[in-house]
Amino acid sequence: QVHVVESGGGLVQPGGSLRLSCAASGRTVSSFAMAWFRQNPGKEREFVAGFSWATGNRYYGESVKGRFTISRDDALKTVHLQMNSLKPEDTAVYYCTAADNFGTTAPEYDYWGQGTQVTVSS
Repeated sequence: QVHVVESGGGLVQPGGSLRLSCAASGRTVSSFAMAWFRQNPGKEREFVAGFSWATGNRYYGESVKGRFTISRDDALKTVHLQMNSLKPEDTAVYYCTAADNFGTTAPEYDYWGQGTQVTVSS
């Protein structure tokens, strides 16, 4: 079993920045994939960014490329999502998730955090 906990989020003006963090605990995460998805009411969860601990590769959704950066802290088993140049359309509940293998769709992930609200508004 893996427990995933997000932190960060909040209200920010367009063009601003936020940093989300996600800590995984439980079984060994050395071969995990961890990712961020986001969701608005009535819509499917959208892949934002992901990281494969096994390969070291990072992946981004098209709508956030060049603006968001995912990074990791091996010692703390934590991944961070630095979000810059935020737009109103980035407003959503952001979820951290983990799985044995990397994927870009929500059904491929087994362990989910509770979600954190990000609101981009003036």
